[in-house]
Amino acid sequence: REVVAVEGVQAMVERAAANARNNDVHNAAFFQADLSQPLAGAGWAAEGFSAVLLDPPRDGAYEVVQGIARLNAKRLVYVSCNPATLARDAQVLVGQGYRLKRAGILDMFPQTAHVEAMALFEAD
Repeated sequence: REVVAVEGVQAMVERAAANARNNDVHNAAFFQADLSQPLAGAGWAAEGFSAVLLDPPRDGAYEVVQGIARLNAKRLVYVSCNPATLARDAQVLVGQGYRLKRAGILDMFPQTAHVEAMALFEAD
């Protein structure tokens, strides 16, 4: 198995690669890309994936989920700090043939009003 990580900020890509090296992780590849742009032509996206983990910023991943079905992932985990954008993006995913299987809330920031939501989608 291989992990492909794609991040919009180059400095974060470099940190992830350094963390992988420091922890003897040899089955991970890291790429910088603007995921709001079409994925066609991105070498890392050519083979498709069995699973995708999305952890977008507060404004969600609307542009990303528009074309996510082309990756042929059977499972998709969406992590969100904004329930409204998760709901919006979930509607797009359902329209592309994914079904919401499970969802939950994580209190990652105790004693604040902020929570993280996680949703598992599976392809039909």
